[in-house]
Amino acid sequence: MLNRRHLRIKALQNIFAWHTTEKKDSIGSQKLLMKSIDEVYQMYISMLALIVDITDYTAHDAIERANKHLPTAEDLNPNQKLLHNKFANVLKHNPEYVAAVNKYQINWFSDPELVKSVFNKLKESKEYQDYLAEDFEETLESSKEIIKFIFRKMLLKNVNIVQTFEDKFINWPVDREVMQGMVAKTIKNFESEDPLKNKLTPISADWTEDSAFVKDLFAYTLKNDEKYQELIAERTKNWESERIALMDTILMKMAICELMNFPSIPVKVTINEYLDLSKDYSTPKSNTFINGILDKILNDLKKNNSIKKIGRGLVE
Repeated sequence: MLNRRHLRIKALQNIFAWHTTEKKDSIGSQKLLMKSIDEVYQMYISMLALIVDITDYTAHDAIERANKHLPTAEDLNPNQKLLHNKFANVLKHNPEYVAAVNKYQINWFSDPELVKSVFNKLKESKEYQDYLAEDFEETLESSKEIIKFIFRKMLLKNVNIVQTFEDKFINWPVDREVMQGMVAKTIKNFESEDPLKNKLTPISADWTEDSAFVKDLFAYTLKNDEKYQELIAERTKNWESERIALMDTILMKMAICELMNFPSIPVKVTINEYLDLSKDYSTPKSNTFINGILDKILNDLKKNNSIKKIGRGLVE
């Protein structure tokens, strides 16, 4: 699931894009922000659908083998255990999953060679052979082991699959980890053989609250861009403006925005979050620079009583 750090990254990426485009369309930019978040969920559903389609390919493989010029006895009677995998079948009949696949119009069989190549590689694996050889009755829980193997080893480590997702989702390098966690959580949390009783992993723990947070963070940062720029400029008079990285400036503006507009977020949390982001998204010296400037701005905002926090200890 997306947490607040992930949402801050999404806002950061889109605010940076807004600053680097000539047309300053805040409304359009916010739509792009929310679309980039929705694409994380689309990526998650796409991966689940790929897992399901690989299990379904067992039937296609059986037909191909039966239609060989000289089929063997095994070709005529292949082991189709994976086709009846309990987890895969519970998932593909889950109403949430079906609705999401239809919404995003996901169809991996439009590229049958991709699915076929993964299935053929799967057939060669020891793990798959061991799965077919199991003689005990499959339970929902036991059926998950081969699904985990397909996901972790056959898909996430497959160069062609990774390239396909990279081509489809521009933020794959950043969002991949979130998607992996969502798929893993889905596999773990499906506990009933009744498809109606299982829930997909939501995009966040509380999307109503989190969507409001990221929209407000994005909107308030852009709305007060000039005001926050002045606060930064007053504390960086000894710096030439072109020497200050745009990413550093945006990180500081977002931090100021949180300090002044989000009463339930503790000051320390805000400062630490943006210092951490600077390590990943800006220059090696940015962390120290941003920390120094934000410390000065924070002290002044406290003196001016410009920081309003709900609850004891949130300002310190």
